[in-house]
Amino acid sequence: MKNSNNIICILTTLLVIISCTSVSKKEPSETMNPILSQLQSIKGKGILFGHQDDLAYGINWKYIDGESDVKRVAGDYPALFGWELGGIELGHEVNLDSVPFDEMRRLAVKAHEMGGINTFSWHPYSVIKGVSSWNTETVVVKHILPGGSHHQQFIAHLDKVADFFLNLKNVDGENIPFIFRPWHEMDGTWFWWGSNVCTSEEFKKLFRFSVEYLRKEKGIENMLVAYSPDRNFNSEKEYLTWYPGDEIVDIIGLDNYHDFKLKDGYKEVIRKLHIVIDVAKEKNKISALTETGLENVTDPTWFSSQLGKVLSDSIISNELSYAMVWRNDPKVHFFFPYPGHPAEKDAKKFLDRSDILLLNEFNQLKN
Repeated sequence: MKNSNNIICILTTLLVIISCTSVSKKEPSETMNPILSQLQSIKGKGILFGHQDDLAYGINWKYIDGESDVKRVAGDYPALFGWELGGIELGHEVNLDSVPFDEMRRLAVKAHEMGGINTFSWHPYSVIKGVSSWNTETVVVKHILPGGSHHQQFIAHLDKVADFFLNLKNVDGENIPFIFRPWHEMDGTWFWWGSNVCTSEEFKKLFRFSVEYLRKEKGIENMLVAYSPDRNFNSEKEYLTWYPGDEIVDIIGLDNYHDFKLKDGYKEVIRKLHIVIDVAKEKNKISALTETGLENVTDPTWFSSQLGKVLSDSIISNELSYAMVWRNDPKVHFFFPYPGHPAEKDAKKFLDRSDILLLNEFNQLKN
């Protein structure tokens, strides 16, 4: 009997060890993140429409509760809300678009409580000379990697990002889920992490370190991560040049403004989204048009004749999860029309389509 009890104890201990080991190896993105399950559940039913800074400001208004340029035109909020973290790494009170971080946090929580999805981009200032994201005269990436001369300073920048994310909490004090889209458009030449100032291997190390530090060292488990090159690729191999790994990335994306400017450019957008979708399917990931738009909406039919044609493609309509246009800042530029703008009716017609989902439709589908 004693030997039998010992065997049972040993087996029980082994099962506990195996179970704990399995849990410890599980990546945070593999947990039941509601965003991941929601996006998977609506695939083929519709594509979420998103807008950067939608709740914060728009044409002729700023920080008015309940206001939204998308809602003013279409009668409903976007289903996905974009936000920008640039400047937080330096301890600024406002981001590089002058949005106070405290207000951004409040509005992101509100968007979540309404049922929407929040996605955060980050255009950080460099730890070297404090240059902006668009300064490519200074080599940065190799110096902020582990072992680099400015690695500890970079960690301090990541800590500021982590503090913001860790304070995204609902009324019950629970962390809300979100998408983080760092180091985007790396295949372009306009950022200090771009293709002309760092190698693909250096970039992948930067991306992996950033995500692993936030997840493992800072304990941020409610974060999905998006990989979003610009349009500078023509094959799966080229698209994956900068890819940091399946265990790091949850969403396979594309930023594309340029191709829409070409004659019949929407066809190029479709072709490249097909590549993105093929990669996403092979890797069992979500696919998205993570950033797009026409600056100042100079074509009154752009939403139906350009973006609408892209999202009507049979493959894209069945596989793509969301598409987001950029922000509406009347002092700089805007990417969604406002009441009275020549593109207002066309944008509403586009958003009225059954396969383009705004917030209410998204909430109905996921319930």
